Amino acid sequence: MIKTDILIIGAGPTGLFAVFEAGLLQLKCHLIDALPQPGGQCSEIYPKKPIYDIPGFPEILAGELVDNLMEQIKPFQPGFTLGERAETIEKMEDGSFVVTTNKGTQHQAPVIAIAGGLGSFEPRKPLLDNLAQYEDNGVAYMIKEPEIYRDKKVLIAGGGDSALDWSIFLADVADEVTLVHRRNEFRGALDSVEKVQQLKNEGKINLITPAEVVALHGEDKLERVTVKNTDTSKETDVAVDNFIPLFGLSPKLGPIADWGLEIEKNAIKVDNSLDYQTNIPGIYAIGDVNTYPGKLKLILCGFHEATLMCQSAYQRIHPDKKYVMKYTTVGGVTGFDGSKKEAPKAVVKAID
Repeated sequence: MIKTDILIIGAGPTGLFAVFEAGLLQLKCHLIDALPQPGGQCSEIYPKKPIYDIPGFPEILAGELVDNLMEQIKPFQPGFTLGERAETIEKMEDGSFVVTTNKGTQHQAPVIAIAGGLGSFEPRKPLLDNLAQYEDNGVAYMIKEPEIYRDKKVLIAGGGDSALDWSIFLADVADEVTLVHRRNEFRGALDSVEKVQQLKNEGKINLITPAEVVALHGEDKLERVTVKNTDTSKETDVAVDNFIPLFGLSPKLGPIADWGLEIEKNAIKVDNSLDYQTNIPGIYAIGDVNTYPGKLKLILCGFHEATLMCQSAYQRIHPDKKYVMKYTTVGGVTGFDGSKKEAPKAVVKAID
């Protein structure tokens, strides 16, 4: 039995940052993740994707963000159960919880923090008759290593942030980048839309809207796609080496959905007026996995939620103590092995 103060389900950016905030309060954390390495989608799906909305970083690759978070939490020596999925939960007589994974590993903690991101997920695929024929042979649903597309002709389909961001990024990598979207308007950040338009004007991106890919062609591998204008129905063949439909992911909560939590549209409802606790006291949900009025699915919002969750967790674990979190610039982080690190630093006053 693995025992800890806060058991975090999900080792993505939000779960990792929760370790840091808990560590400042001298709370020990252990993380469970079905993936074989920490980082969640940032490591598994798009480690080389640039992220632009992390405070203090005008641009940072998703994989680098994970590396930085891992370095930040080193002094607090979190435990990891990787490659296992949290399967069942049981509340004990003392109020703590026991979570068992699909491989039988048991974990006990007075506080559970669900930071499972989008949960388990599969890419949304376009409805094309011979799509499976070209999977891993010209068709991919995510970009893990951009160098694969060096000097290639790449066609990306989609209208969200991923499609926009990767089109921008690959404009300096691929020989030719074509972005196809079924509408003239995009769902992504306005800054990204403007950058795509700028690259189009510079001849670095071929922008085709409103349109959609309706057919794939090639002998042993993908050679070209047929693009249909959705206004005029005119069809045009485009020579490509790679077709990357980025239509998002179909998320599923998996076994967590059977834990008695209040669920709304495949997300866990929480009280955002205080601490992001669920309808079950002692179980919190932070990051993309939760929902509440005004929710934004941004990494930086997950960081904020993790911070408030940890303060509430401290009060739950130590009901006989009061503390004041003053600031994080003076003193020093003391690791659980007694080591000290000069920065970042915190002053926490606990009063019996």
